[in-house]
Amino acid sequence: MTEDGVPGAPAFPMPRTCPFSPPREYAELRAARPLSRVTLQDGNTAWLATSHEYVRTLLGHPATSANRAHPGFPATVANVQAFAQKGFLLSMDQPEHSLHRRMVAAEFTVHRIRQLRPRIQQIVDDRIDALLAIETRPVDLVRELALPVPSLVICELLGVPYGSRDVFQGHTEVLLARSSSPQQRQESFGALRAFLGDLVTSKDGDPDDDLLGRLSVKYRAADCYDHELLTGFAMLLLLAGHETTASMISLGLLALLRDERLATQLTDDPTLTPNAVEELLRYFSIVDYPTARVALADIDLGADRVRAGEGFVASAAAANHDGDVFADPATIDFRRGVRGHVAFGYGVHQCLGQNLARAELEIVYDTVLARLPAMKLLTSPEEQPFKEATVYGLHSLEVTW
Repeated sequence: MTEDGVPGAPAFPMPRTCPFSPPREYAELRAARPLSRVTLQDGNTAWLATSHEYVRTLLGHPATSANRAHPGFPATVANVQAFAQKGFLLSMDQPEHSLHRRMVAAEFTVHRIRQLRPRIQQIVDDRIDALLAIETRPVDLVRELALPVPSLVICELLGVPYGSRDVFQGHTEVLLARSSSPQQRQESFGALRAFLGDLVTSKDGDPDDDLLGRLSVKYRAADCYDHELLTGFAMLLLLAGHETTASMISLGLLALLRDERLATQLTDDPTLTPNAVEELLRYFSIVDYPTARVALADIDLGADRVRAGEGFVASAAAANHDGDVFADPATIDFRRGVRGHVAFGYGVHQCLGQNLARAELEIVYDTVLARLPAMKLLTSPEEQPFKEATVYGLHSLEVTW
């Protein structure tokens, strides 16, 4: 962060005035000055990068820190220091980050996720069976499908016992529900961390063949076992992998319901689904401004310099709607080549779980289109209750068929 009171620095975060577009200020800033000063919620200022080139340059620069506890880290969300707890890879710097990322990376390879796909398919089919069994309409797809699927997949990954999954999902639902009070969220956060801590303990003496069990064995073999770190990693997987995937499930389905042409393309040619997932990730860019850092040395970009100790935000949504890289970026085009989007971040902190997220989205979109071809919205897409939060998404998505 820089000193308070930079004249003319616009407020950040900037609201989305249209549910299907990033803030209009991003395009204006990118055209005029792709590295600009903005005023954060705490009154301090930071740099905002809005071009694809600058975003990738900054996120890939070695002289930056992701440590949320660093005094210069930009406060894009309230209580940003809470994300600096032990086990949160997104807040680690080198060499600690590489050490722990290497320990867990094998759990999220393309091969490992391919092995998990049949189980993800079963989870999605079970949720749609439950959807079809609901006799009253409308049905909220967020509550009945988008939120439960990633929760159950995470249960599968972590090795949560079947008898405890209702407790796990119950706390998760409170943590993410729009109607929950701050106190209820805080209580559920504490209960989930305690639950996951007990789960890690249960793997210590008799590790199962699941993610936490394998990590327990691996860390002990490396003589660097840390119970609190594994608990924090499990909590990060829940927080980072749950709401993001749930939001992309609901927003992607909204896009398909909004435009019959898009749904028909996937129905006629399911081989397009992986491309469709990448394009929807680019288009919605739901994790926009958590890609923040603090400079550890001076970084020159064009005529500007981010000085050591200053914070910056590398906007994913702005980069993914840069017309110099993505032609006609405001249009969803499943046949677009979308290599280079930064929906999963960029550089050493690129999302560890991106292969898992892709698998969940591909399976959900294909299965919904195949099993619920008559599904339709009850209200216009523009009337949907969108949430302006750290992760952009929908509070609910009511449909009928």
